[in-house]
Amino acid sequence: MYKANLHDLFPSKWSGVIFLMYMFLFICQGLLVTSSQESNNSYHYNTVVVVLLTEMMKLIISMVIYTSRNGSFSIFNQAIVHIKLLWLYFIPSLLYCFYNNLSFVNLLNYDPSTYSILLQLRVVITGILFQMLFKKILTKTQWISLILLTFGCMMKNIDLDFHDSVVLPSAIASDPSSMGKKDGMGLNSGTIFILIQVLCSCLAGVYIEFLLKREGLHVDIFVQNTFLYVDSIVCNLLVLLWQWDVTVFSQQSFQHIFNLKVLLVILNNAAVGIVASFFLKYLNSILKTVASALELVFIAILTWIIFDVPIKSNAAVSIIVIILSIILYSKNPVQNPAPSEPKHKENYTDV
Repeated sequence: MYKANLHDLFPSKWSGVIFLMYMFLFICQGLLVTSSQESNNSYHYNTVVVVLLTEMMKLIISMVIYTSRNGSFSIFNQAIVHIKLLWLYFIPSLLYCFYNNLSFVNLLNYDPSTYSILLQLRVVITGILFQMLFKKILTKTQWISLILLTFGCMMKNIDLDFHDSVVLPSAIASDPSSMGKKDGMGLNSGTIFILIQVLCSCLAGVYIEFLLKREGLHVDIFVQNTFLYVDSIVCNLLVLLWQWDVTVFSQQSFQHIFNLKVLLVILNNAAVGIVASFFLKYLNSILKTVASALELVFIAILTWIIFDVPIKSNAAVSIIVIILSIILYSKNPVQNPAPSEPKHKENYTDV
């Protein structure tokens, strides 16, 4: 008889709440971004500016929460004391800068359900990086469940409805835009972009977990969030500078940004970032990928209801395989790495 090991999955009373909040907010993000698109499959606002405003929102939230408990200038004192950690956060900040901006690009090429499923390619990569950084070898059962999860993700792009969805070469020649749109993509720029986003997600997630549980073990989570968001703002400003588009600061540009749909994208994405940091602090990056996989079941149903995106046979098989892999994983989940004291402990103070 199946029995999930809930204590190992959710070791504290808040773990389950964090898990559900992260999953809910991430589902909302894909739906909100899709709803903010124009009818011609484009954005009427500058996505880099939206990402920048999101990082500013997360920075403000983190600083307000921390300073309300520790004083107005305490955050600056922490930045001086933990200057090394501030620099270390530039690595995941740059990775998340690419990840957040690519999410808008990839949601133009994929419907939310397909996008969520393809992001699950990060499962095995996350497992490998997790083993390397935390020196924790995964069991055979855990690897089987993760590989099965990846296979389920790949099934989404294997077309089982040949009679109604095969694109003939002549059709592609007459309409090149049919390659790489919402129904799936070959090995083209869209595929490359999704692979880059997956790699950025894996590297950033596991690296931040490492910083939270190793280098920043004795540093308040909102201080570390502040470091991450300050560095992310710098990275996104560099992207804007690289674009060199002065129209993004025009009145018309800001009118496009400050409407209800785009503001909801910003607010929800800010909430995702805050909750994700607690997820990596109190759970782990492996379970984070499992949560992301579970999201696709709900996204597939919601996109069918809201956007009339059909659930094809390949998506149905994919969902079934992924659910089975999650059930297998829940029987023998990866436990959180035991906290270890960072080197030179005197440089880290409890806050």
